Amino acid sequence: MGMNILFCGDVVGRSGREILLKKLPYLKAELNLDFVIVNGENAAHGFGINKGICQELFAAGVDVITTGNHIWDQRDIMSYIGGEPRLLRPINYPEGAPGRGFHVYQDRKGRKVLVMNAMGRLFMETLDDPFAAVDKVLNTHPLGYAVQAVIVDMHAEATSEKMAMGHFCDSRASFVVGTHSHIPTADAQILPKGTAYQTDAGMCGDYNSVIGMDKASPLHKFTRKTPTEKMSPALGDGTLCGVFVQTDDTTGKATHIEPVRLGARLIEAMPQLSQLQAVG
Repeated sequence: MGMNILFCGDVVGRSGREILLKKLPYLKAELNLDFVIVNGENAAHGFGINKGICQELFAAGVDVITTGNHIWDQRDIMSYIGGEPRLLRPINYPEGAPGRGFHVYQDRKGRKVLVMNAMGRLFMETLDDPFAAVDKVLNTHPLGYAVQAVIVDMHAEATSEKMAMGHFCDSRASFVVGTHSHIPTADAQILPKGTAYQTDAGMCGDYNSVIGMDKASPLHKFTRKTPTEKMSPALGDGTLCGVFVQTDDTTGKATHIEPVRLGARLIEAMPQLSQLQAVG
């Protein structure tokens, strides 16, 4: 027995929302999913997320929405996040910030799933220490005892900081995944002590773009170094990028990890559940 978990990378604008909503029912059926986490911090026109989009994603079958440095971009989220435990913000925001950085949920079979959202400090806004914040929660929620699965979204710019978090959590988390860079990495692996890891899940959005944004504005910025209009999401056909993980119910550790890519531009990758050990 074990758990089938899908984590989808940063949803960028309308293209990202549309491909996620289109493909999620198929993925839930094909992969016999027990739990779905989505990073939604760019879902509202590329900057933040709002109440309406959260409700749309929950209605589609998303269990938890994680975020990152754009969490506060849509002002209505300030009053919404405190009453919605399925929406997380980085755990290492200073004390007193609205919302929460972790929560214990139940999957469709009643098993306890701890999801935690942390944010890196290298080349990003300086917050409290993410390692200390994650460590505190892991120590009070031992994997395989208090909870049957632990998922950590490490929202960070530096690959080194994401990898360090993976090894820091090895044996204490089922899965550590990086977000923020919007480009899926090729290093899906199970670490030596049983934690699944991938440096970046990629994004759900239009890859005919600059990390999901229409090309004109960032190209102007990079080539001319003069002010330009605010960036906006690319509106072409989207690609869904994520990571599929299977866990063992007894230990909570990972037994399998594999990338997921479905959509317009990238080479597709889809786990074949029939070829893996039967789960559930």
